[in-house]
Amino acid sequence: MQVVTSSSKKRFVHKQSLLAYSLLLPSVAIIAMFMFWPFLYTIYLSFFDWNMISLTKDFVGLQNYIDVLKDPITYKVLLNTALYIFILLVFNFTISYIFAYVLNFVVGKMKGFYKSAFFLPSFISLVVGSILFTWLLNPVSGPVAIVMGWIGFSMPIWSKSEGWIIVVITLITSWKIFGYNFILLYASINGISREIIEAARLDNVPLWKIFFHIVGPMSSATGIYVFIITIVQGLQFSFTPIKIIAQGGPNYASSNAIYHAYHEAFVLYRTGHSAALSILTMAIFVVLLIVEFKYVERGIYYENK
Repeated sequence: MQVVTSSSKKRFVHKQSLLAYSLLLPSVAIIAMFMFWPFLYTIYLSFFDWNMISLTKDFVGLQNYIDVLKDPITYKVLLNTALYIFILLVFNFTISYIFAYVLNFVVGKMKGFYKSAFFLPSFISLVVGSILFTWLLNPVSGPVAIVMGWIGFSMPIWSKSEGWIIVVITLITSWKIFGYNFILLYASINGISREIIEAARLDNVPLWKIFFHIVGPMSSATGIYVFIITIVQGLQFSFTPIKIIAQGGPNYASSNAIYHAYHEAFVLYRTGHSAALSILTMAIFVVLLIVEFKYVERGIYYENK
């Protein structure tokens, strides 16, 4: 019989630990290369005045941050960002939640067709989607403008109108990510026990109360994930339609924090200003995430808790 000593156990555990760390090393290296290093380099650049062409960088300390905070365009862009987020959450969180609930418990037939139809835009390029919506919503010759003309209405020139431009760009972005969010929420709601829902129906509980008091709380873990991913993905995806349709115009009316950072760096070549804006934007979102995890996370229902 082989006797296992404490020293051999330690050697075995040490070997297993080395194996585990070696397997993790490629992932850590990739994350460090494409996440941590760019983040640290952005912080570094935020303290310099550099145009990406000059061989030297001029150290300016906190001046870039001061300039960003003094610039009225910064606050306009942040207000646009808040408006983008609000509209995105209306379309891709609230409406997708309602659609997922209705398709689960109200619609009886053709569920597969609806799921496929909602998810289909997720496969289509945002470039194609932006061009398609630009044609559909052309204020002069687009199909929507023609139909509105038949009933006596005229479509505003949204690409030149502050406010309208954000609505259209957010609509394009929402069209792209709606299906993904819908499928996630549908799967979560579909996992709720039908016995609970049927019991509520037998007690003549209205559908809206079932949604708010049963379905919402019991699918809240997925709901909070969709809430966060809507903000993150929405602001990232909106870059493409902004670039194709308006390039941040008119007068920065369609720009958001992410596009404005790109515009400052790669159009105006104010790299330090762009880096400072990026760091401040990230700080705002970190604060929002901390508040969310501290207060909102308490009310989340997890099945295995």
